[in-house]
Amino acid sequence: MKRSLFLLFSLLLMAGCKNDKSFTIKGRINNAGQKTIYLNKIDVEIPFLIDSARIKRNGKFRFRVKSSEPEFFHLGYSDSDFITILTSGGEKINLEFSGDPLYRNYNVSGSAGTEQIRLLDMRLDSALTRLDSLRLQYEIVSSLEGTEEKTALIENEYTETVKELRKKTIGFILNNITSLASIKALYQKIDNDTYVLYEPRDIQYLKIVSDSLSKYYPKSKHVKALAQDVQKEMGRFYSRQVETFAANAPGIVPDPNLETIDGYRISLSSLKGKVVLLTFWTVRSKECIADNLQLKELYRNYNRKGFEIYQINLDENKEDWRAAVRFDELPWINAREDDPGNPRNAILFNVRSLPANYLYDRNGEIIARDIFGRNLQIKLNQLFNN
Repeated sequence: MKRSLFLLFSLLLMAGCKNDKSFTIKGRINNAGQKTIYLNKIDVEIPFLIDSARIKRNGKFRFRVKSSEPEFFHLGYSDSDFITILTSGGEKINLEFSGDPLYRNYNVSGSAGTEQIRLLDMRLDSALTRLDSLRLQYEIVSSLEGTEEKTALIENEYTETVKELRKKTIGFILNNITSLASIKALYQKIDNDTYVLYEPRDIQYLKIVSDSLSKYYPKSKHVKALAQDVQKEMGRFYSRQVETFAANAPGIVPDPNLETIDGYRISLSSLKGKVVLLTFWTVRSKECIADNLQLKELYRNYNRKGFEIYQINLDENKEDWRAAVRFDELPWINAREDDPGNPRNAILFNVRSLPANYLYDRNGEIIARDIFGRNLQIKLNQLFNN
């Protein structure tokens, strides 16, 4: 009987350890300016209060929190004075605050993710302090006469400070590509309108981080939100790129003659005699993918009656395009710009957003532009059933 009880106790203990997905926070605040400290869980961008703790006379406080995956938390007095914690089950986090404000005066042990966040925040805070100082100097100096040389030096130092911050942030991301701390790095800002990663090409780091974290944390809501953001930003990027090129488009009548996914070239003019929908798209846009799925139904209904789709892809990565065509089983003419970095046909057709399309009648004349969904279905029904 005693042995059975011992075995039962051991099994219960093992089960308890296996399901222990909690972490603890132990902290001390020297000369605490408040009596209560709050812990908020971050649901992507929105903080939710989950617990609070009294700060004892000796400055100590403690939390125990259940967590089944890597999560972000805010710990602090208010929305303006807090630190960010990145942790997962099982960690025993120790925090030491030397005073107020909390976010400028603390050290952490027991949590690698939180330490990464601390280093990011300290670096940003240092850079912003320097930029504020330079702004003040500039205002003072620029109000005086004969100070053009000094103002130029201040401007140059300001620019170099921003560039150095961006460079270090990119370095951090590439060195911590499997940590959710890299998400924090992606979205740090210099001011309300300017990200630390301010260059248009910096969108590549969003995709790199998204692809990496999706492998390690596929169920994380933070990773899923990042993936969605990448899709949106890539769509905007390609739209802006096409719009820029379109501004300098030469005024000639275009006739695309591109290589298809099957390896042969076909011109748009060779399809004269059919009703043709010329479309432009990118695999990075959810709107484009949704449009393709609607087009498949229309293609099934009208292809035998003389309807064809000539689709031009604008993605730089050829394999991404091939994979998307095969995955969605797109049955029409699938072509790609010869040089997606300089999308000649998109320029000639003055494409400014994606997806975009032109509908040609049997004589090769354009009869509609950017016609989608039900409007396209109605137009095709008029052309083939009247």
